[in-house]
This record gives sequence, structure tokens and C-alpha cells, in this order.
Amino acid sequence: MTKFEDLGLSQATLKAVLKMGFEEATPIQSETIPLGLKGIDLIGQAQTGTGKTAAFGIPLVEKVDTKMDAIQGIIIAPTRELAIQVSEELYKIGSGKRVRVLPIYGGQDISRQIRSLKKAPHIIVGTPGRVLDHINRKTMRLDTVNTVILDEADEMLNMGFIEDIESILAATPAERQTLLFSATMPGPIQRMAEKFMKDPQIVRVKAKEMTVPLIEQYYIEVQERNKFDVLTRLLDIQSPELAIVFGRTKRRVDELSEALTLRGYTAEGIHGDLTQAKRMSVLRKFKEGTVDVLVATDVAARGLDISGVTHVYNFDIPQDPESYVHRIGRTGRAGKTGVAMTFITPREKSYLAVVEKTTKRKMERMHAPTLDEALEGQQRAVVDKIVQTIESNNLHYYKAAAQELLDGNDAQTVVAAVLKMLTKEPDTTPVKLTEEAPMPQKRDRKQFDRGDRRRRDDSRGSYSDRNRKKAPVKPRSGEKRTGGKSSKPRSYNHQ
Repeated sequence: MTKFEDLGLSQATLKAVLKMGFEEATPIQSETIPLGLKGIDLIGQAQTGTGKTAAFGIPLVEKVDTKMDAIQGIIIAPTRELAIQVSEELYKIGSGKRVRVLPIYGGQDISRQIRSLKKAPHIIVGTPGRVLDHINRKTMRLDTVNTVILDEADEMLNMGFIEDIESILAATPAERQTLLFSATMPGPIQRMAEKFMKDPQIVRVKAKEMTVPLIEQYYIEVQERNKFDVLTRLLDIQSPELAIVFGRTKRRVDELSEALTLRGYTAEGIHGDLTQAKRMSVLRKFKEGTVDVLVATDVAARGLDISGVTHVYNFDIPQDPESYVHRIGRTGRAGKTGVAMTFITPREKSYLAVVEKTTKRKMERMHAPTLDEALEGQQRAVVDKIVQTIESNNLHYYKAAAQELLDGNDAQTVVAAVLKMLTKEPDTTPVKLTEEAPMPQKRDRKQFDRGDRRRRDDSRGSYSDRNRKKAPVKPRSGEKRTGGKSSKPRSYNHQ
């Protein structure tokens, strides 16, 4: 493994990177950083969770001249969540050099963004629609930019952002360094790379690293109408510390989170129609552990850096195999193991084979648990807690009451009563979920690699950046112009 000390970084950046807890570079970092420092155009093929933000962020920060009050680097990301996350990581990487970073995305008060832009940030991290809006308003000039980074390019293709990205690239100097990161390389992405990049070098993460080998992967064949009961029984049996349930659509996420809450689980949903403040509130609760189950769509969850997730449940099999890899990559991070379970209906079995071919790994079949097994699972969890309490040996004040119980009852009856009182018995409260059509029975890899595949349900109209006409280089109707109740833009300035 390559250590960051061996990459020739400045002392200020190296100190900041080590302070973040980085010791050894990941494969994508060890290959990308030296090329990035040399100013070479490159294409990085890597999933979220491989460390690609630092892979492009470290060379970008190293190139920034903090004596120059102008935008020197711009990163384009598909969603506001990813833009915020990348901004926060760049702020940490650039803390030693006091680099100023500003995230720009739809939904923020644009007048506040304009004021923040006047403070001369060194790096912009933005979503395509809002960045293009500022270019058209002439509130953001990119003629001093020397580095452009396109993060999750295939996702931006799925959302219909390619024309916007080309317009943004056309507004930057021809003599610039361009870095493109994408989990897959469909035709339109390849053509854009050929048009806007100069002899790019390609860095790929090996397939075995993209499949996240520390994750136990299972599938359960279940009828659509029985999915929810199976999910709740699994939650009862496995008692995950933190779990993410993935649904295919926004409606599915809303219905699932409400149904889980109805049955006594602490669950919240996240998708593109929620306000920025609500999304951040849900994520904060999940990270703090006050919400045990996060229900999410692919688009809303993309780019989220959440540690401690032990279980991922694919309530709906994703619409493309790469999304499956991305979903299960939410767990099993930082060398820890994780568990991923995927529900498939009988008509989706042939589709399962396509996913397995992509991940180069067979999923193990798991039977749908019964009510009795769910009850046993809850009982085991309670027994474990009781054993831990006994081992703590801090029971002095409870022994008199225990003896009083034992005087009138046999020990087995007393313990059984305690178990019954503490056990969360499986809840069979009726819930209503809208049944969704299964995935097509036969789909081959070529279909997924075409650039003209349909956008996902969650991509349509979810963000103001996406809700607009296709005319090139025009302000987008979905963007907020001034005022409103939008959140104050975050700027990361090292003063």
C-alpha cells in the first residue's frame, strides 16, 4: 500500500490529510493523486466509498494559489447532498492551506449565493443547473479555472445533465486539467471525454474492489404482497444497529417509512422531494442513532457518507446493476463486515442473474422467516441484554425485589414473565403498500450501457436543478431566483 507521505504532498496538505485519519492511500488514490499533481487529464472508474473525493481533492487543493482571489477549481456533482459532502471533505483537506470552498446548488437562496461568490472562493462545488444559472447571470466567472472535476458522471447522464455539463465546460479555459469520475462508462460519457479531454489516462478500480467483498449478500424470493411482512420479520430477527431500506420510487419510500413507524420501528424516509432542511434533519437523526431505519431512493442516498450501517435491505431490486453495487456499498465500510439482502419476486429471477454477473458474486438464497422465527429473534436479543446485565454485576438494589418474586413463584415462571415483558413481539398491524410492477423478466447488459436509458423515477422533478427545459445555456425555470425560505449557503472559508 502507498502511504500519503510518499506522494510528494506539501506539508500543509499532508498534515491536514493525516489529521483526517488517513494513513494509507486507497487504490484509486494511489494511482490518481500522482497523475493529478502532474496536471494530466484522467478518467477514474470507481464507486462511491473507494476514496475518490480525496483522490481528486488532494491534487486540486495542492494546485490552489491562496494568494489569488479567484475561482481556480470547479467540481460538478449530480446532487446537492453530494455537493455538500464533497465541500466538507475539501474544506478539511484544504485546512492547512486555508483554501476557501463554496458549495452551490439549487434550493438555496440565489441572492445569498451571489454574495458568497463575491468573497472570492478558490473552489466551487456545484450541481449543474445552479452553476449554469450563475454563468448565465454573469455572477460566476470561470475564466480563471485551471481544474474541472466531473464527479459521478454516469449519474449526471441518467439525470439528463449532459448538455448542461458541456455548456459549463465551454465556459472554462481550453488550457485546463479535466478529471472525470464515473462508476460506468456509457457511450455519451465516452464521447464527452473525447470532446473535452486531452489524452486522458484511465484509472480503474479492480472489479473485486468494486464488489465490496466484506459484505454478506443474500436474496429472498417473495411475492410482492408479502415483502413488507418479510422485511419486518428480518428486522426483528437481525436487530440491526443501523439499517437502510432501499425503495425504487419516492411513493414507495413514503409508504414504507410510514408503515414501519406504524409497526413500532423508528424509521424515516429520504428522497428528492423533501426540503433540504428535512433531508439534513433525517440524516442527522440517523447518524446519531435516534432513527434506526433509513428508507431511501437511489438518487437521495447517492454520495452519502454514513458510517456504522450494519444492514442494507433492497426492498425493490434496483433498476440497474451498478446501483446494486452502490447500494450495498453503504455497509461494510472501513474494513467492517456488512449484510445485504435483496427481495425479488418470482418474475425477477432472470434479472437477478444480470446483477450477479455484474458484481461477479453469487448471492446466497435465504428463506423468508416465519412469525415464530421473528419472535425467537426478539427473545434472543432480550436474553443477550439480560446476560450482559448479569455480567455487569451491578444488581445489589434489585435483589430484594427479586427474592420477593421468587418467594411466591418458581424461578422459571419469573424469568419467562421478564422475557415476555421485554420482548417486542412481532406486530401484525395491517399496512397498505401500493404494489409496484416487477422488473422486466429479461434484460441484458447492453441495455444498461446505452446512454438513452430512462431516468429513474426519483430523478424526474425531484430537484430544482433537474426541473427545467432542455434549451442549452439558458437560466433554468426550476431554479429559485431570489428570496424564499431556502437555507443559507454554506461556505467553507479558512480565516
